[in-house]
Amino acid sequence: MGLLTTCIGAYPKPDYVNLPDWFEDLDTPDPTSGWAEAMDAMGEEAIEILNRGTREAVLDQVNAGIDIPTDGEIARENYIHYHCRHLENIDFVGLTERQVRTGNYTAKLPTVRGPVRPRDLFLTEDWKRAQQATEHPVKITMPGPLTVADTLADDYYGDLKTFGQDVAAALNQEVLNLAEAGCQHIQIDEPLFARYPERALEFGIENLERAFHNCPAEVTRTVHMCCGYPDRIDVEDYPKAPLDSYWKIAKTLDESSVMAVSLEDAHRHNDLKLLEEFSNTTVLLGVVAIAKSQVESAEEIRSRLKQALEHIEPSRLMAAPDCGLGILGRDLSLKKLRELSEAAHSLG
Repeated sequence: MGLLTTCIGAYPKPDYVNLPDWFEDLDTPDPTSGWAEAMDAMGEEAIEILNRGTREAVLDQVNAGIDIPTDGEIARENYIHYHCRHLENIDFVGLTERQVRTGNYTAKLPTVRGPVRPRDLFLTEDWKRAQQATEHPVKITMPGPLTVADTLADDYYGDLKTFGQDVAAALNQEVLNLAEAGCQHIQIDEPLFARYPERALEFGIENLERAFHNCPAEVTRTVHMCCGYPDRIDVEDYPKAPLDSYWKIAKTLDESSVMAVSLEDAHRHNDLKLLEEFSNTTVLLGVVAIAKSQVESAEEIRSRLKQALEHIEPSRLMAAPDCGLGILGRDLSLKKLRELSEAAHSLG
């Protein structure tokens, strides 16, 4: 069997899923526009279209050799705002312009007008839609408390920790609902841990724990920490999180209830001694870049994984892309996943 493989979140949308997709314009100043209108335009066929698109995304991953696929986030314009549409007191009409991601870009963002809490629980239905396509366990993803707080305009809390506590409580309801339904893999995405490791240590990891509170032991609790996307493929010089961020928070994450940590390594190699900081936690190591058209060969990937195995045992190492695959398109995504799977399954 070798090392297990997984994906991180997004998969390219089929052409017939006519929804906005942030991968088409990662620097758009108006990231929330058009999704509700596009859903309405699909009318009564919307569920059928999303079912078909999700099934194809899942089967693509499985057929490429991925052991734990995701739902591909086919219904989402992006992983953050899609979730926020299901929360109370987040205004998607009265937008507020602000800088995000340590000032990397300016966007018109939904505005928090009151206490955040669930309007409805929806992720279990998204997971069921995907799980129907395969016998492989499908992983579902959601944005983390710190990342949600950084990607909205706060006109109510005035305090990231308290804001994050309410987001975490809302996420926790989704986590427990998913676990009760039978979902075995739940991933919370916290790219802001890499951007702001000090905030992660001060209150971010605590709020992540709140989101996973009372999650059953048989459910794998994963956190993914993205380091940054370019606005288009094959751009080299784009803003990334500091290289030492993972080192700053590794020990604390290893001591938390999180069971698996997703680290990017393909777009910018880490010193793999970093893996020794995780004595209990499984590491999902990014071994294919998600914004480069060059397809990494199985031998190149195998070589990097062998280097990783010098620092962590095979039972706690999984192979994955760096992040979501949306910017690559379907053909490149499939090529990279096949090489990844061939390499990973030959080891361990």
